[in-house]
Amino acid sequence: MRWLHWVFACVVLAGGSSCAARGGEIVVEENITYGRAGDVDLKLDLARPAEGEGPFPAIVYVHGGGWSGGNRQMHRAHIEEAARRGYVAATISYRLMKYDAQNRDTATAELTFPVQIHDAKTAIRWMRANAKKYHVNPDRIGVGGASAGGHLSLLVGLSDEDDGLEGQGDHADQSSRVQAVVNIFGPTEMASCYEKSSVQWIFRLFLDGPPAEQAERYKTASPVTYITQDDPPVLTLHGDKDELVPVEQAQLLDEKLKAAGVKHTLVVLEGQGHGFQGEHNTRATNAMWTFLDENLKK
Repeated sequence: MRWLHWVFACVVLAGGSSCAARGGEIVVEENITYGRAGDVDLKLDLARPAEGEGPFPAIVYVHGGGWSGGNRQMHRAHIEEAARRGYVAATISYRLMKYDAQNRDTATAELTFPVQIHDAKTAIRWMRANAKKYHVNPDRIGVGGASAGGHLSLLVGLSDEDDGLEGQGDHADQSSRVQAVVNIFGPTEMASCYEKSSVQWIFRLFLDGPPAEQAERYKTASPVTYITQDDPPVLTLHGDKDELVPVEQAQLLDEKLKAAGVKHTLVVLEGQGHGFQGEHNTRATNAMWTFLDENLKK
């Protein structure tokens, strides 16, 4: 996925960086521990406006990579641009699935579903628990990501505390509910995505087998399972030539959200696959900021 890149200049300070950029200065803090999973420290990087008491709306970005790759630096440009636009924004690391890449078709995996969604929800609770420190409006928190990050963002946004996906992470006294979701070509119904995806092996590893053997796990991991009328507004960006996550996944989500009375904005980009290029990327980026401003600022 190619995102627009933004030009800025940073001076490293104690506890973070102050970045002179379009729209004013921002402060970037790196390697903040937002929770622990066993003996693993879960980290995030955070950007915020350098001036003003807020409270500011917040965005948490969840990176993609097939639940097994990628890193939080993939959204570094996003959190910096968000801070310039008046948001407090974090990009998070979470526990990644591990498997033998040399024998992926026969391998079994460790750290499979649902630990990834447990970590993502912990990050939302951390943001709310630290709202006063970072001048965040706890009633205006959004989440977003692409591919696996889109899937996890949808699960954060559509599932409730009684759906069994909270995990045992920190800040259990805080809610993991969000007020807006940006889903960029994320899987929405895992069994049907498995059947049509060009990367079935990823789903098989992530959910410990094919749908015929793990029907309940596929259902539990599917964002559409949790749709209710009180869900937050969702923006979905998807290419109609996507072979990894077919566009039917976005269309199914659109159908089910609208049937439940949930606000859903679906943008299908013609000729685009699992990643957007040129003017399509610009259109997707503009749609994202318009959606976030409308649902988190107004």
